Amino acid sequence: EPKLTLRPPSLAAPYAPVQSWQHQPEKLIFESCGYEANYLGSMLIKDLRGTESTQDACAKMRKSTEHMKKIPTIILSITYKGVKFIDASNKNVIAEHEIRNISCAAQDPEDLCTFAYITKDLQTSHHYCHVFSTVDMNLTYEIILTLGQAFEVAYQLALQAQRAKPPGAAAGETIETKSSKPVPKPRAGARKSAVLDQDSQSHASVSWVVDPKQDSKRTLSTKYETTIF
Repeated sequence: EPKLTLRPPSLAAPYAPVQSWQHQPEKLIFESCGYEANYLGSMLIKDLRGTESTQDACAKMRKSTEHMKKIPTIILSITYKGVKFIDASNKNVIAEHEIRNISCAAQDPEDLCTFAYITKDLQTSHHYCHVFSTVDMNLTYEIILTLGQAFEVAYQLALQAQRAKPPGAAAGETIETKSSKPVPKPRAGARKSAVLDQDSQSHASVSWVVDPKQDSKRTLSTKYETTIF
């Protein structure tokens, strides 16, 4: 396969002054990007409201765990396929979320070391927000940026596969992406946070959808936005 070319964040999102991704695309395709984080827990989201839901969950989980003596440490393994929770002590995979089921990822504007993302359970159609914390706000920023790059890689791979199909091939598919690229690393004391919003039911800024059931003409739609608090 030809080398995958990604759009830099600064071109994909004109209002995002981020100049480059953190990793080579091959890292997210053939390997994985691992980040150590504390897992504060998850909560059911009854009323999905995009980044507002992640902020509420972050505030609640920070409060509920502030007196806990021991918070689980996990490895977040990120690839273009999704995210795995890996137990840091025994390296067992605890959970796995496909990239298409992740709807929103954002730093907590009140505590830039804390971040969360929302997933959809396909069996129950319920949404859950998973909350994490790291030792450094710049590490949290990098995790959000890497998630953004994972969406971009997945989208470009889908485009590449589509181009490789012979003309007139049956069974079209719809690919739509609305990917938010995170803001630059916040300076000390700055009240900024990176946001990756993929809630297709609201004012989505990220959505990567491949629907093999579509048999009409292939349509490609891209939209990139940046959200700054």
